[in-house]
Amino acid sequence: MNDGSKVLLITPPYHAGVLESAGRWPHLGFVYLAGHLRQAGFVPVIYDAMTKGDDLVAIGERIRMERPGVVCSTAYTSSIYAALDVLRTAKALDPAIVTVLGGVHAHFMYEEILRQSPEVDFVVRGEGELTLPELLRCLAADGSEEQLRGVKGLAFRGRDGLVVTPPRPLVEDLDALLPAWDLVEWEDYTFYPLAGSRLAILDTSRGCSHDCSFCSQQKFWERCFRGRRPERVVEELLHLNREYGVDVVMFSDEYPTKERERWERLLDLIIASGVKLTLLMETRVEDILRDRDILTKYRQAGVLHIYVGVEATNQETLDRFKKELSCRQSLEAIELINRHGMVSECSFVLGLPEDTPASIAHTLELARYYDPDFPHFLHLAPWPYADLYQELEPYIITRDYSKYNFVEPVVKPAAMSEAEIRQAVLDCYRKFYLEKVGRIREEADPFKRKYLLRSVQVMVENSFLARHMGGGQGEIPETVRRLLREISLPAAE
Repeated sequence: MNDGSKVLLITPPYHAGVLESAGRWPHLGFVYLAGHLRQAGFVPVIYDAMTKGDDLVAIGERIRMERPGVVCSTAYTSSIYAALDVLRTAKALDPAIVTVLGGVHAHFMYEEILRQSPEVDFVVRGEGELTLPELLRCLAADGSEEQLRGVKGLAFRGRDGLVVTPPRPLVEDLDALLPAWDLVEWEDYTFYPLAGSRLAILDTSRGCSHDCSFCSQQKFWERCFRGRRPERVVEELLHLNREYGVDVVMFSDEYPTKERERWERLLDLIIASGVKLTLLMETRVEDILRDRDILTKYRQAGVLHIYVGVEATNQETLDRFKKELSCRQSLEAIELINRHGMVSECSFVLGLPEDTPASIAHTLELARYYDPDFPHFLHLAPWPYADLYQELEPYIITRDYSKYNFVEPVVKPAAMSEAEIRQAVLDCYRKFYLEKVGRIREEADPFKRKYLLRSVQVMVENSFLARHMGGGQGEIPETVRRLLREISLPAAE
């Protein structure tokens, strides 16, 4: 017999080779959901099947062992099938288990999911911290359709068809949320470039007010930005460091630096606290330029690695993506990050309908000119709910969502075959990084030199590039091996 109060939160076992190439980190959404479920009287269990490398057989065994009354999973577009497999496994073991799906893809594609996937009982749309406990309390009462219709932020099958309840307003006070950090299996999480590290992921804010045409986040957060109080963020950083030994923190915010005064206050408080953390983050190019006078504070606070959304090396494409920046600004931002001893990361989106071998070669040349520490050359993956989707639909060559991962071609340029665009993207990686590795020894900072080389090694060993840049699965190219030996960094340290 299942325990009706137990809720098993399962991260689906989807592996694309990009998301996991840098490290392993907890699913932050489940940490918050667990805290609010526990407050509501339920017994949450966080089960990161992706990080553990568990397959559906192992997942079934865990469900059988836990005997939950409710199984929840989450999905972005490329992981949707893996999430559905998890819920299908739960239903096969016991049809009485209530299955719930959330996440960005489910938020937008709930109608398709509920019409095609009988293994899903409920879709939670938007933020789930308040919706999920209310749903489960309702089910524990009488679970009538009338009651369920009163729960905001739901989609489910009713007597007469699909029921979509009114959206739930966004959480006003993010500091009132209840993260259940004690339920995280911390030994599973690390940042590969820093051996022996323990990695956490943390929000300092939610949302973005910009309007990038390929982005799902600004639509999910309703183009609304909400920042946490810097004092509460620092309290949480100290708690993670002292209680769980966390020494690397990834800020998961889409736009943590949006409000200059709030952001500088956060940096000042981290510095004043004396906590020794390595911070990883992303932000916009414009904010790096805005903050040129306080970039020293970034580094003093522990910021080591910054991703900026460059996306393209020509102005026409940037304008099409609604990036609201210039190529010159991107170049300057990368130079500033590097000059202040931090690691620069960015991405270049390839595979637009008008791309040709010549245009992609031009992008590679300009990427060399920008000279970020870690560029990614990504296949364009238009989300089925993104503004750009309709424009690109005639060029989409697959409806297999599992390939919408920036690694597989989804859009085929008019003048290139699928094989040609795939090879062109791989060639960008190969040519850029084999040249880049040769210049790492010129890096004056010993720590950054070792970090850069370790990161290249991690990328080649743990990402999809392992299948393409070496002679076999996971093999490090001889160029990289030689440089590892030259600077006395063991290849398997």
